[in-house]
Amino acid sequence: MTLPLRIAVLASGRGSNLAALIAARDAGTLPVEFTLVASDKASAGALRLAEAAGIPTLALSPRSYPDRRAFDLDLFARIADSGAELLVLAGFMRIVDGAALEPWAGRIVNIHPSLLPKYRGLHTHRRALEAGDAEHGASVHFVTAELDGGPVIAQARISIESGDDEDTLAERLLPLEHRLLPAVIALIAAQRLALGPNGITLDGSPLTRPLNLSGFQLSR
Repeated sequence: MTLPLRIAVLASGRGSNLAALIAARDAGTLPVEFTLVASDKASAGALRLAEAAGIPTLALSPRSYPDRRAFDLDLFARIADSGAELLVLAGFMRIVDGAALEPWAGRIVNIHPSLLPKYRGLHTHRRALEAGDAEHGASVHFVTAELDGGPVIAQARISIESGDDEDTLAERLLPLEHRLLPAVIALIAAQRLALGPNGITLDGSPLTRPLNLSGFQLSR
């Protein structure tokens, strides 16, 4: 019997993607054990969700540290102490120092609301609309020191409609994010997907393009 994958989650906001992960675990479709949910904001809704689910929580204020690197190194050391095997960034709104990321190479993923490599950083919905794009989406990628620049694992896509604004586009995309992230974590938990020296592999074969979310399944 395969043991559940031990994961920690970093989030800065309400935690809707965390809620999706917890729901998938509770439904028996995501074999994970949450070791910690941590945030840079003590008021983050994600911490309240974790507390309600009986998951250990941690809130650290960046203002209590002399610089970003000191904060990141302490935060990531505490995550390591939790016993996490995989770290999931689910709405964590900070750029992480490369020195803190280095020990987690290949063991940290992020969900980003754009079809990477388009629109790294903030205001992705607005930028897609201003560019006149026909479609928008979300990406899950392995995290590197380059902002939203790590290898992309999987994406979910939606068409941009004529009446869309930032809010409606974000609202329509969010349910897909809530399916995309658990689906990717499930592949990692099943030891089917990994990042090696030559890139991402799925079932031992190179992944030459991001997986696509179709329904509730990921496909090549």
